[in-house]
Amino acid sequence: MPTRTPIDHLADNIKAIRTARGLSQQQIAKAAGIPRATWTNLESGAANPTLTVLVKVASALEVRLDELLAPPRQPARFLRADELPIRQRGQVVIRKLIPEPLPNLDLERLMLPPGARMAGVPHTPGTREYLACEHGTVELAVAGERFTLAEGDVVIFRGDQRHAYHNPGKATAVAFSAIAFAPVGA
Repeated sequence: MPTRTPIDHLADNIKAIRTARGLSQQQIAKAAGIPRATWTNLESGAANPTLTVLVKVASALEVRLDELLAPPRQPARFLRADELPIRQRGQVVIRKLIPEPLPNLDLERLMLPPGARMAGVPHTPGTREYLACEHGTVELAVAGERFTLAEGDVVIFRGDQRHAYHNPGKATAVAFSAIAFAPVGA
């Protein structure tokens, strides 16, 4: 199989994004301010576009320029639970909810056996944390306060301070943690 070039990626990406948006070539070419024939050549891989044309195309499709040139992404990817990263801190099992990093965001599932405790790690100033209890009871200690979460409860707190988790119940508790890190340079 021949190696795919950036022009091939460009053609595949432009067509896939346009199709996903439900637009015709005529509609998107007009939005980009380029002739329909140029758009047709871009999608077929026959074009050798200038940077100006690429910027117009990216703007019309509302994507970054590098997304147009990147290898196309698979439409979907299935991962079994055992394929996701897992780590253990004491008795608490922490599983990542997504396999690849998202900028400034971390999503995890915490499984706390009865009586389990875990100290949280303070993050950089400006970080926000969200803890949602899915099953059982989770006690969160943060900034000198204690919050007891039952199923469905959520606590939002500054992630740059000391905090700790505890399962005071007799059944395993499951909680979800979302950490929104402060942007670098904020």
